Amino acid sequence: MSDKLPTREEYRRKKNIIEKNEKQRQHIKKEEEVKKKAQELEKKELEKQETKRNPKKKKLRFKKWVILVFFFFFLIVLIISGFQIYNWLNDNNETKNLQDDIVEGTKIKEKKDNENTEQVNPPEDVSDDYWDYMKMNLLEVNFNELLQKNSDTVGWIKVNGTNINYPIVQTTNNDYYLNHAFDKSRNDAGWVFMDYRNNAVNFDQNTILYAHSRYNGTMFGSLKNILNSSWYNNKNNYIIKLSTPTENTMWQVFSVYSIEKESYYITTSFQSDETYSEFLTTMKNRSEVNFSATVNTQDKILTLSTCKDNFGHRIVMHAKLIKREVRN
Repeated sequence: MSDKLPTREEYRRKKNIIEKNEKQRQHIKKEEEVKKKAQELEKKELEKQETKRNPKKKKLRFKKWVILVFFFFFLIVLIISGFQIYNWLNDNNETKNLQDDIVEGTKIKEKKDNENTEQVNPPEDVSDDYWDYMKMNLLEVNFNELLQKNSDTVGWIKVNGTNINYPIVQTTNNDYYLNHAFDKSRNDAGWVFMDYRNNAVNFDQNTILYAHSRYNGTMFGSLKNILNSSWYNNKNNYIIKLSTPTENTMWQVFSVYSIEKESYYITTSFQSDETYSEFLTTMKNRSEVNFSATVNTQDKILTLSTCKDNFGHRIVMHAKLIKREVRN
């Protein structure tokens, strides 16, 4: 017995039922989507109203973000600062060890006056402090080992009443020894160096020495003490001793001061006696300490310059040549 095939009418009814069911499902689906969107909008509206009623929640979230931002900011600053402090301490340690090795390995002695000793531009006034300083010994340094370690070596400086007691170097610019030590290793402490424009054998009218002002007192870090009464109340501190491979010299301080960065005081030579005299008068008048020393155009001067702070101010010391001895 075979199955009876559906009639055309029955087929049409079934098709209508299926289409009707599909439309109902689509309608239900759309209603659910509309309902879901309505619920989301209602939720946002409730949150908005809640924020208006309780603004502290919004502020609290904002504060959390601010705290996080500041936390990471200060963390980065702390890491960078720690790295810089480490480098600073490491540079100081390397500089001190190098200085100790240099001093220990260099023959330095006091040198009494002899037939080669020359008084430079002596004053007529016999009561001038100049004559007291003439009784002091010169400093003589053996440069053989220093020149083997660094051929840029041109002298040795010792400033009374400070920690300044170093070999002096000179190269073809004023940048290299700002971040290189005496052994030419990379070091932000730098070294004491002479202006590249100066003649290290025959001193110019103004010979200039530079070095960093280190907080631990190395290099020219102790030069800031010259503005303290503990330094300038002792007249024996008014002397700089400088030895070079060709001569030993002594310089008498006549001016110390702090000033904003400028180029005038580091002028090395002058076109005329008139311009040099004007320069000397200006340097003398700038002094924050009243020194008895007088200066004129017959004098050669030595200038020490270093940073006072991070805002461009400088500490400056000027001294005039008063005694020299040509080395054999």
